[in-house]
Amino acid sequence: MTTFDDREQAFEAKFAHDEEMQFNAQARCNKMLGLWAAGLLGLSGTDADTFAGTVVAADLEEAGHEDVVRKLEDALQGKASADEIRAKRAELLPQAKDQILSEAG
Repeated sequence: MTTFDDREQAFEAKFAHDEEMQFNAQARCNKMLGLWAAGLLGLSGTDADTFAGTVVAADLEEAGHEDVVRKLEDALQGKASADEIRAKRAELLPQAKDQILSEAG
């Protein structure tokens, strides 16, 4: 194999790793967001975890995170607006990324 081929494989491996880390961080953020929303709904323990799981699954419906915002806005029924949900998500995403990076390292 040539040096170019080695570099190409290394780049592809890094890209795949970075994409996996990004996916995991998004999923972690959605779980954290789901747990936050569960608290607003008065859920705890297994019920909160189950609800958070449905939030993670909702993110797989379409590209972006608006599917999660819509799900939570519907579930929260006025306890938090779409803008408040987006703001909370923006607050939680860096925390989720930090958690994923610390677990990977």
